[in-house]
Formats: sequence, structure tokens, C-alpha cells
Amino acid sequence: MADKTVTRADLTEAVYRAVGLSRSESAVFVETILEEITQRLEQGETVKLSSFGTFAVRDKKERIGRNPKTGVEVPITPRRVLTFRPSHVLKDQINRQMLKKAEGQ
Repeated sequence: MADKTVTRADLTEAVYRAVGLSRSESAVFVETILEEITQRLEQGETVKLSSFGTFAVRDKKERIGRNPKTGVEVPITPRRVLTFRPSHVLKDQINRQMLKKAEGQ
């Protein structure tokens, strides 16, 4: 599906090229943004990035699961899970890109 994974270094390089900060300043900028998002999510806040999507933390209660191989019931501990819901703008952009690729083949 995806040929490449975007890394922090890739984001830093993109900021460096687009904004004109030094590479080290761009790295600090990217780290600061990611740290802010992480802290807000740790506090249970929702992070909405306009035209991109919404990150939210959900609390899941304890429940009983089953080992599919053995059938043995196992308690699944309560936990917090991170969810991402893409915006319609992002979905539309991705679908347009897919259509362009399909037309080019």
C-alpha cells in the first residue's frame, strides 16, 4: 500500500525546506508540536487539527475476552486507547489522489 513511512526526520526536513528555519530549529519545532499533542492527549483532551482530523483518547472498561485458539476466557484490563478520525477534507484529498493514480494506469 504505502511505499514509504514518513518519519520525524522527514517532517523536520519538510519544515526546513518550507519555512526556512535551520535544521536544528526545524527539529525543535517538530518535537515541540508532537510533545504538545502528546501532553494534551495524556491529559484526556481531544486534539483537533483543522482540515486534517481529530485525535481522541477513549477509556475502555474491563471485559472478558477469549483466546481464539483455546477458548479460555481471559480478563482484558481497563485501558485508554487513542483514536483518530480524519476530516472530510483529508478523506477527499486522499480519494482524489487515488482517482488520479487509477486514471493514469
